[in-house]
Amino acid sequence: MEYKNRTYREHLQEGRWHSFTVAYKETDLWIGIDKESFQITIPEFTESRIRALRDIMDAYLANDPEYATTLVSYEAKPEAPAIFLEMSEVARQSGIGPMSAVAGAVAGYIAREIKEKYGVQEIIVENGGDIYADIRKDMDIAVFAGTSPLSEKVGFTIPAGYAPLGICTSSGTVGPSLSFGKADAVMIICKDCALADTYATAFANEIKTTDDIAPCIEKIGKADDILAAICIKDDKIGIHGIFDLKLFQPNHSVIP
Repeated sequence: MEYKNRTYREHLQEGRWHSFTVAYKETDLWIGIDKESFQITIPEFTESRIRALRDIMDAYLANDPEYATTLVSYEAKPEAPAIFLEMSEVARQSGIGPMSAVAGAVAGYIAREIKEKYGVQEIIVENGGDIYADIRKDMDIAVFAGTSPLSEKVGFTIPAGYAPLGICTSSGTVGPSLSFGKADAVMIICKDCALADTYATAFANEIKTTDDIAPCIEKIGKADDILAAICIKDDKIGIHGIFDLKLFQPNHSVIP
């Protein structure tokens, strides 16, 4: 119920952001803009861009339904919208279906449109647990991992100098997304948000018991385009990457 009602978003609403939500069809975004940059027309503009993007995406999928259902790498047609070409490209690297990148791709697309239109200094867009972050100040972020005793207690300090970034989380025990694993959370951080999203899904698929964490972290370590990762199953954790590990008290900034 916590995920269904998205109550974890309460943890993201720090004094740093002017936040709002926009929902259209299955797309449900939480967006934070630095308070100095926020303008009253941004929510309306954002909704119009989400509607336009979703309508374009739905029209393409109606003509290429296999794109929406395949669980393996799949090439978008040459005439496909750019977002589908991007999703196919990053999914080739993870080896799974391109829709595994859709939440991260949409988050990044909308964030870039807002920044181009309004020139905001900082923006984060959260889409079902996947975050595009373009920040100028460092940000601490913790991982929401359902009923695991490690949930909300571990994460990273994200240096602003690495932004923009994708910070994406997949779970086999939390949320409605398809997963073939039983991980409580696999968080992946990459420069590309769509790539982080598909990697998070792919590696979460591989964790079914705590014994799977170590080999999964070993595989993650071989991917040069992954900056950092956390894998959680029950009370066990695996960590990889260049960012400093952060221990949290409850009710801090959380990624579901």
